[in-house]
Amino acid sequence: MILIQSWQDAEKPAFAIRQKVFIQEQGVPEELELDEFDSGATHALAIDGAECIGTGRLVYIGGAQGQIGRMAVLSAFRNAGIGRAILKRLIEHARSLGVETLILHSQVAAIPFYEKHGFEIQGDIYDEAGIPHRNMILLLQKLS
Repeated sequence: MILIQSWQDAEKPAFAIRQKVFIQEQGVPEELELDEFDSGATHALAIDGAECIGTGRLVYIGGAQGQIGRMAVLSAFRNAGIGRAILKRLIEHARSLGVETLILHSQVAAIPFYEKHGFEIQGDIYDEAGIPHRNMILLLQKLS
């Protein structure tokens, strides 16, 4: 099940996932993991039984544009379609808000995952929190 929640409701489980995946596994500094966008974002939580096993967020930027980010799934649940379900739910939610263009900062290793969902690479590789990234974009009207 994928729940859509405010940061107020999602903070504890979402941060627990992000802490395990980004801070502990990938070495992202803790002070970079939480940011000013969390409180205004919509958060997706993947729930298995009573356990939160994955998360992602949608930041509405304005002008019919949104940004997906902080996609993370616990290692024991990867390659089981959880990330796909989170991403699809966030895209559906973005559409319901009238978003026409979605952007994201993909870790280079995750680019094939996002490409399978219609995202296209934009720009060069850059460093974000010590990890190579590339910007990606999805035009939602293409998928209508």
